[in-house]
Amino acid sequence: MKVKIRNLGVDMEVKNKGTTLDVYKPDGKTRLGDLKISKSGLMWCNGKAQTGPKATWQEFIDWMNS
Repeated sequence: MKVKIRNLGVDMEVKNKGTTLDVYKPDGKTRLGDLKISKSGLMWCNGKAQTGPKATWQEFIDWMNS
């Protein structure tokens, strides 16, 4: 996968607004969606959607550890 960071900062704490990762297929041309990351959790926005499924950090951690 090709993943791009929209806003790049150094030693930056994620705030309420968070940041967004643009996710593309390995060809770098086909956009799959966005992963929005905030201090409250994560949200996957499929394709060009602006909203999508959400997970709190604890839900995400539990899912990854299962």
